[in-house]
Amino acid sequence: MSAQDETSIEQGSGNVFADLGRPDAETHLLKAELVARIDQIIRERRLTQAQAAELLCISQPDVSRLLRGNFRDYSVERLLRLLTSLGRDVEITIRKPRTRRQGRLSIEAA
Repeated sequence: MSAQDETSIEQGSGNVFADLGRPDAETHLLKAELVARIDQIIRERRLTQAQAAELLCISQPDVSRLLRGNFRDYSVERLLRLLTSLGRDVEITIRKPRTRRQGRLSIEAA
């Protein structure tokens, strides 16, 4: 029997946090997407972590932790404020779902 025969592939849900059984999986995914946008802006602007820290009013070690995925202690609101500190407009839209299902949180970057 080869290693390939023992390997099974399972289709993910699109939310790794839900797939791992984490509570508040949708919120964790939203936060991860917000942090990814923060990271993208910092990279596009070619900011050092120290420069980003100054703009975000947090310490450089906090920037480092945030960009390495340690964002559990950050609220969605705080992450949104970090985006505005980086010069981004943030709009929140509340609408009826397109299908009959529970509502969801999502981000759309322009």
